[in-house]
Amino acid sequence: MSERYDAIVIGAGPAGEVAVSRLADAGVRTALVERELVGGECAYWACIPSKTLLRPVEVSAEAERTAGTSAPAQSWPEIAAYRDYMIRELEDTAQVAGYREQGVDVYKGAGRLAGPGRVQVGDDVLESERVVIATGSRPRVPPIEGLGAAGYWTNREATTLHELPESVLALGGGPVGVELGQFLARMGARVTMLEAGERLLAREDPAVSELLAAQLRADGVDVRLGAQVERISREDGGRTVAMRGGESVRGQELLLATGREPRLDDLGLETVGIQPGARGIAIDERCRAAEGVWAIGDVTGVMPFTHVGMYQGRIAVADILGRQARADYTAIPRVVFCVPEVAAVGLTEARAREQGIEVAATRLDLAESLARPWTYERDPRGQLGLIADRGRGVLLGAWAVGPLAGEWIHYAALAIKTATPLEVLRDTVAQFPTYSEGYLKAIEDLPL
Repeated sequence: MSERYDAIVIGAGPAGEVAVSRLADAGVRTALVERELVGGECAYWACIPSKTLLRPVEVSAEAERTAGTSAPAQSWPEIAAYRDYMIRELEDTAQVAGYREQGVDVYKGAGRLAGPGRVQVGDDVLESERVVIATGSRPRVPPIEGLGAAGYWTNREATTLHELPESVLALGGGPVGVELGQFLARMGARVTMLEAGERLLAREDPAVSELLAAQLRADGVDVRLGAQVERISREDGGRTVAMRGGESVRGQELLLATGREPRLDDLGLETVGIQPGARGIAIDERCRAAEGVWAIGDVTGVMPFTHVGMYQGRIAVADILGRQARADYTAIPRVVFCVPEVAAVGLTEARAREQGIEVAATRLDLAESLARPWTYERDPRGQLGLIADRGRGVLLGAWAVGPLAGEWIHYAALAIKTATPLEVLRDTVAQFPTYSEGYLKAIEDLPL
């Protein structure tokens, strides 16, 4: 069977959903191809379930630190049931029906390019001059001796679990390892975090790594940095990880959190002249990958965030519709939803210096400078860092570790995006008492 469309979107994660919805709203006859569930990794196995599971942990931590309150009782069956509700019981019938009501034809199966303007899905051949690839990413599996035979959890098993383990070995100290490791620890599991590098969240400022490691250790997580894993074995229902130097650690479950890689297998990219690199499909500022082909989301390797994929979906659709649109990644926020939250945007101090920029940087202890941390919790914590360009007089980057940091990091994101002069930011009035006041204090402290 062959069918012609105005546009075809391969992959129905957040990026693909933004693209297909906007194309349909514009009256473009569109086909949506999805090999698993409409909604993708984020909706069923990543962002939505992980943040749903982390919320009870956050509430408990807040109650422990609030004057006159204590940690509430937590019912794991109720938490798991609400998680299942949020991930739609891993069922997408309603989503498929919703798109079909919009006039979108949904094909369930693996989509593969079969030459310019052609996509094959099983026995069906779809034709269009506009194809959008949004196939996302998958967990990166390192070549560790015995890993496959020992068995392991990825984010999928960890976010859909129904029985809490007694102990977990988490390989990796990036966002996934940090979020899920802290969740499991605060739910009662003994967690050992094995990070091969010398610090957690290596892409962020070293101060962030220090603050985060201290917090995880306070939560009972055994954080081991520079942990070089040599082999893994399974015995007596658990896993044993042997490390370089002869030390070994043991746990009931093994959580693999060693990063992600673009999902490129069997896409037929060679049939349209695309040769992907190690990071993914190369795209231009309009998200074009080849003539008549756009790529968006994790498969591009640009920035592996859901919100970036959704942004690229907007850019690609605008280009398809003949509108002027260019992607700008200078002010993309990065948030880890641990307790307290970690948020950052723009350049780190080290990256700015590598680019030859004359940098001014400052680091502010929120509890020493603001009233809000004291009204929010006992023994308040939190720090804010700013990186500025001395010559231009604008912010280049910011990071924050503190309650709700993922909400107030957008102050810095907007300032960086618009290149707002520091004198304008310094003259801005912030609501009292809020964490956002920290920006005014920190800007005043910048050694310009």
